Amino acid sequence: MSATADHAEERTNPAARLGFQPGQVVQELGYDDDAEQALREGVEAITGTELVDEDHDDVADAVMLWFREDDGDLTDALVDATTMIDAGSPVWLLTPKTGREGYVEPSEIGEAAQTAGLAQTSTVNAGKDWSGSRLVTPKTARTGKR
Repeated sequence: MSATADHAEERTNPAARLGFQPGQVVQELGYDDDAEQALREGVEAITGTELVDEDHDDVADAVMLWFREDDGDLTDALVDATTMIDAGSPVWLLTPKTGREGYVEPSEIGEAAQTAGLAQTSTVNAGKDWSGSRLVTPKTARTGKR
């Protein structure tokens, strides 16, 4: 692919802003009919692999967690999302944008992320109705062999 094509993909593929790389395994949690289909397809196009679900039994390179206000406890969902990724790997928390059904307050995201041991590093427009918050476990929290 040419450099021009790469730049065109960044403009047309909403997943290009999420930083995924070819060959990565991305675990998707919280999927429902309202999920941004273009974003899902974009991630698969970039990685060259299908998204895996909660039944995936190996370590993933990243997690995409779709979460709405009425989906339960956000802290619990974030803790669950980190069980199959290495320290430093991203959890992309995808929540409805302001004014959309299921909107989650930014203060709730910040509090839940901190309680779950995650740090928010960026926020992106993840599609027409969704925002994405990039959360990571601190690399310094890793225990064991290096």
